[in-house]
Amino acid sequence: MTSDATTGTDVTALIDPRTGEPRGTAVCSRLPEVRAAVSGARAALPGWRALTPKERSRRLDRLAALVEEHAEAYAARERAGTGKPEAEVAGEIEQVADLFRFFATAARTRTAPASGLLVAGHESWVRWEPVGVVGVVVPWNYPLLMAAWRCAPALAAGNTVVAKPAETTPDSLELLAEHAAAALGPGVLCHLPGDRETGRLLVASAVDMVAFTGSGRAGADVAVRAGTRRVSLELGGNAPAIVLPDAPADTWASLAEAVTYNAGQSCAAPARVITLAENYEAAVAELTEALAARVAGRDFGPLNNPDQAERYDRLVAASGAKRNVAGTVAPEPGEEAGHWRPARLLADLPDDDPAVTEEVFGPLLTVQRAEGPAEALALANGVPQALAASVWTGDLSAALELTAALDAGETWVNCHLVQTAELPHGGRGASGHGTDLSTLALQEYQRPKTVTVRLGRRI
Repeated sequence: MTSDATTGTDVTALIDPRTGEPRGTAVCSRLPEVRAAVSGARAALPGWRALTPKERSRRLDRLAALVEEHAEAYAARERAGTGKPEAEVAGEIEQVADLFRFFATAARTRTAPASGLLVAGHESWVRWEPVGVVGVVVPWNYPLLMAAWRCAPALAAGNTVVAKPAETTPDSLELLAEHAAAALGPGVLCHLPGDRETGRLLVASAVDMVAFTGSGRAGADVAVRAGTRRVSLELGGNAPAIVLPDAPADTWASLAEAVTYNAGQSCAAPARVITLAENYEAAVAELTEALAARVAGRDFGPLNNPDQAERYDRLVAASGAKRNVAGTVAPEPGEEAGHWRPARLLADLPDDDPAVTEEVFGPLLTVQRAEGPAEALALANGVPQALAASVWTGDLSAALELTAALDAGETWVNCHLVQTAELPHGGRGASGHGTDLSTLALQEYQRPKTVTVRLGRRI
């Protein structure tokens, strides 16, 4: 971080992860900027929350249309900050527009607890009210999509939002805030660029709630700083994939594609393949071949920043795996110095290996051997994170038994990373708490108020 000599403001250098070269600077907001953003959101709150769900829905739908109309501009900004392939970026922008449209509708279809004559002589009902100003902090792996996951339900519920992007990827959220000002009104969604200190200042500010997506260590710090205010935390995962001997033939290619999507920088990506003894060697051989077919630079992008690349390298170097097989890196000319890492498989490693117990957050799969389904389940549930998991088998009964016993907020059978706006996503244990996606996410950003009226008397 440096100071801009002309303005005196703190700025951070932005790096293109594809090349490792500087691509500009971004402002690091400090206390005056944080206070101004929160004040702006507070001023916009009465007008936004007073709108009928129908009117909020119309405005959110307009924001979705603006995202679609300017998809190329969003794609350019996303690629600049993340280095994602064009196809990945295009798909994520489609999801962003869909999320705002989904929650535009969800705002008009809320459910509430029972109401009516529940106590003799009294009429009761429940009002769902917005929490107020929500501070949103999102990570660099999905800068625009994670912002939509948090902002869309918060806005649909009647809150205003101050959103802080990651230090390395401020670009697309800035554009979203510009379009939100046009579609929703000034101050309804504020963009607050900055670094970790900016995030701490936002959490400590006069926001009514904090929605945070990021690392477990940072999430714990957010929870402490937030005190008694509501906090929603999505803190990453270390997803197991239990592969039984009768798994479908496309299991290996599916897992290889899922772990290299976004260069493995997804909290729900498969990380730990767990097999039975009888199919362990076959799994290692098949995964080695499937991962070799995924080429960094052609099929998936780079890691996001030097710190993440260093962390990835450190965990690989610390692993006690006896088999460490890496795939191919083929960047475009001029991109050789980017943060590229190959698809990698680690096998014959202890169950307490750091590549197993920690979230690597890269294009890497470990393979562990279990003596039976019970031991496989114990290995799957044997890490602190509990966000997502998958089971691969042709036996539906076995699949359902295992998914019921897995400690994870989201599970898949014979697939992985299949998500839609209608289905909830959220973690347990060290993966945090709270709900993203689905109509259930609205309740993250609302408070119930019970109203009971005594009947038979004039008011």
